[in-house]
Amino acid sequence: MANLLFYQKPVPLNKNDHKEKKIKSGSRNFAFAAGTNSVILAGVEFSEAGKEYPIVFAQAGENVIPVALLGLRNAENLYVDEDGHWDARYIPAFVRRYPFVLAEIGDAGQRAVCIDEAFEGFSDDEGEPLFADGEPSPLLKQAMDFLEEYQKQYVRTETFVRRLKENDLLMSLNAKVDMVDGQQFGLSGLLAVDERKLLQLPDDKALSLFRAGELSWIYCHLMSIGCMGRMIDRMAKRPAAPAAGSSESPDEEKAEEKAEAKPKPKARK
Repeated sequence: MANLLFYQKPVPLNKNDHKEKKIKSGSRNFAFAAGTNSVILAGVEFSEAGKEYPIVFAQAGENVIPVALLGLRNAENLYVDEDGHWDARYIPAFVRRYPFVLAEIGDAGQRAVCIDEAFEGFSDDEGEPLFADGEPSPLLKQAMDFLEEYQKQYVRTETFVRRLKENDLLMSLNAKVDMVDGQQFGLSGLLAVDERKLLQLPDDKALSLFRAGELSWIYCHLMSIGCMGRMIDRMAKRPAAPAAGSSESPDEEKAEEKAEAKPKPKARK
C-alpha cells in the first residue's frame, strides 16, 4: 500500500476482521495532522479554503497538485493547537476524511476503503459500530459516500490542473518572508496562476474555463495568496522551531498519493 499521509497503519476494511470494531464519537482531535505543513485541495474547496489558507500549486513528481499551505516551517501546522484543536473555520476534506481513506491495494491498482488502525478512536468497546449484521453501518456508509464524492472531485481537479498546464498558465512562485524577529523563510518550488497570461487567453478558452466553473477557482486561488500575511502572524505567536529554515514544497512521495479530492462542502463528520 502506498505511503499515506497521516496514516500510520492503514488496512482495508472488511466485515470479518472488523465486525466488532467501533468508532468513538465526540470532538475530533487533529493532533495527527500537527506535523503537516500542506494538504491536497480539490477545486470545489477553493472558495472556502481560500478564506483561511494560501492556495498554491506544487510539483509532485510529474504531477502538479493544488495544496493549502498550513505552515511555512517544515513539519509545522499552524492551524492545530497544542490540544489538538483545529484553529480555523474550514477544515480541508483531506483532513476530515481521516481515519478513512480510499487507497490502492496490491499491484492491480484496485481501490478499497481503508482505516487507520492506529486511530485513537478505533475501539472494540466504545462508539458507533462499523458493521451491523455483516453490512456497513450508517456511519460507514456515510464515510464511503464521502470518499466516493472525494474521488470524483479529485478527478475533476486533475482535469482543471491539466487545463492550466495546457494553456501555460502556471508560473513559479518564489518569495522571501521576513519575520519581525529577523528570521527569513524562502518559499520555492511552488506555482501560481499567471494572471497576465490568463487575461491574454483567446475568448474561446476563457469561456471554456468559465463554463466549467474553473475561472472562479482561479480567482479564489489568486485571492487566497493574501492569507499569507495572517499565516505570518500565526508564526510570530509560536516559538521558532530549533531547525527552522526554508519551507519545502509538499513531500513528493506523499503528495503523489492518488487520494481523491473533496466533496462539496457539507456537514462535517
